[in-house]
Amino acid sequence: MTALLGQTLSELQTLVATLGMPAFTAKQLASWIYDKHVTTIDEMTNISLRHREQLKQSYEVGRRVPTDVQRSADGTAKYLYEIGEGRYVEAVYIPDGERATLCVSSQIGCKMSCKFCLTGKQGFSGNLSAGEIINQISSLPERDTLTNVVFMGMGEPLDNPDAVLKALEILTAPYGYAWSPKRITVSTVGLRRTLRRFAEESQCHLAISLHSPIAIQRADLVPAEKAYPAEEMVELLREYDFSHQRRLSFEYILFRGVNDTPAHANALVHLLRGLDCRVNLIRYHAISGVALESTDEETVMRFRDYLTKHGLFSTVRASRGEDIFAACGMLSTAASTSRRNKKSTEEK
Repeated sequence: MTALLGQTLSELQTLVATLGMPAFTAKQLASWIYDKHVTTIDEMTNISLRHREQLKQSYEVGRRVPTDVQRSADGTAKYLYEIGEGRYVEAVYIPDGERATLCVSSQIGCKMSCKFCLTGKQGFSGNLSAGEIINQISSLPERDTLTNVVFMGMGEPLDNPDAVLKALEILTAPYGYAWSPKRITVSTVGLRRTLRRFAEESQCHLAISLHSPIAIQRADLVPAEKAYPAEEMVELLREYDFSHQRRLSFEYILFRGVNDTPAHANALVHLLRGLDCRVNLIRYHAISGVALESTDEETVMRFRDYLTKHGLFSTVRASRGEDIFAACGMLSTAASTSRRNKKSTEEK
């Protein structure tokens, strides 16, 4: 069965035309799927019974509820979604006063192999469809409380540009969620081949996963640096205007004794000089088997103050969900391992 969730209005218009239905049925479908969040075609009561039966022969809404959840003492919740059979992705819900953010995934695993990321150690199993991305929002128990969505979960969003851009259209279009692009941020290591496409086709905020201003060191932390150097990426970004509503930020995880020195702060100021942006400093959540440690609080604040003093606006992101390993990868890795072990036992 083909999912209706994740289809744009133009795709729905093509669908109903192919089935010989009235053209206005496409907008009815979009309303039921994205505004009313129905789970079955039978609930679409302003579509004739005959047309609903016709739709059900080949289509389903395609919403899938989470298969597991871990809740933190601070209110953060990590949801697990099964994709197909035995593959999983995570979405993390982060409430913070009047603000509630959902961190969504765009791929099953990741090709980028960043040194500090558990998802990268899973390898890459496939891209998510637009429907599978939207489902993380549509099927979220706290869906109606959301104020923001960030594409900072499993995977590299700009390595799956067609599905991500389609999902962004649905989230911001009047026929879909009708969200302001200001409520959405897409994070990337900076794949130049699709970074320009994103900058020109979307008005959503952009976050660059940087982590070091020194090329040889960034290549060790973020191997994509070898193919897509940060210096070239920054020059590309200078072509676009981020001085109004659209925001450009750089994500910078601080590692003790690695990228948290005054020399790194100075190099960061020089790399980003003149660019309308902010730097988000992030404390590292340690993962097993990686010889990196989190920077102490005094050094974090000293690093932030240096950047601010030299004209580079910076903030320190609050750590959330540490007791449930809210950084992506832990829950899906455990679920995949459990399924493999169960399957292996059954085959013996």
